[in-house]
Amino acid sequence: MTADCRSAGRRQAFSAATENRRGAMAKGASWLLAALLLALSAAPGRSVDGLTPLPVVEIASGVFVHQAPYALARPENAGAIANAGFVIGRDAVAVIDTEGSHAAGRRLLAAVRVRTSLPVRYVINTHVHPDHMLGNAAFEAEGAVFVGHRNLPEALAARSESYLAATRRLIGDDAFAGTRIVSPTRIVADKAELDLGRRRLLVEAWPTAHANSDLTVFDEDTGTWFLGDLLFAGHVPALDGKLIGWLETLRSLTARHAARVVPGHGPAAMPWPDAARPIERYLRRLETDIRAMIREGKTMQDAAAHAGRSESAAWALFDDFNARNATAAYHELEWE
Repeated sequence: MTADCRSAGRRQAFSAATENRRGAMAKGASWLLAALLLALSAAPGRSVDGLTPLPVVEIASGVFVHQAPYALARPENAGAIANAGFVIGRDAVAVIDTEGSHAAGRRLLAAVRVRTSLPVRYVINTHVHPDHMLGNAAFEAEGAVFVGHRNLPEALAARSESYLAATRRLIGDDAFAGTRIVSPTRIVADKAELDLGRRRLLVEAWPTAHANSDLTVFDEDTGTWFLGDLLFAGHVPALDGKLIGWLETLRSLTARHAARVVPGHGPAAMPWPDAARPIERYLRRLETDIRAMIREGKTMQDAAAHAGRSESAAWALFDDFNARNATAAYHELEWE
């Protein structure tokens, strides 16, 4: 993934991901075409304060998403490796996730400023992972309220030092400059409604699933649902919470209606609940494989090497995350 996300690069990344998932997603060809058209329209616009804004697409009226290609953090992308977005109301803006560095967050703010001069009233972090929230500091001067799950402060306290050190190592000192932890100033224990002026967002906290701090954001005006990393598409899921909890949360999510959803990684917008089928299949395969290994007396190392391997062709970055997923799931399931 490159930081400037030019149209040609998006077209190449989209084509590769589509080829990997052709068989599994044949039924969803219509939304793949729509996602491609969105990606092709997402070239960055004019410079703002000397910055090239992150490219965004308007997936519904007043709802904008930066669709990040699949990649690991490195100097060229400054940690801009997760989907992020913003919603514009009559009076104010809400930003959902801020990318993985101060530099990437500044480019996201520049994208907001291309679209509106309204103040950023809220910055909502969908969970604790650094690729979704290390850009927060770029929005402090806006006077924004930082919204997070009830577990987010504790999770940040435990991980902030390691997250910052790892990010500096991955993206380099230049891209890392100015990056620091900004903790939530408003906690969501269950549900909260945020007012942007004749536009309401419903923010919900979920039990431990992908992580222990997952929030979703629903725009009532357009039926657009930001799911954060509760939904991965194309990019292999990353398990940092509870496998069974994630499956249970997916069951709850898919029981609800939404006009479209925004995954934490994947296309800018997807149909619901069809978008959940590949991730549910992957998580079920992981569960099935690991339960069988535990019954057969196989070790955690065996699980890391073999569990979920039948899914490898369907997901980008599979070898970067699957062994870790299998290890976490084995540890969870062996003590049931």
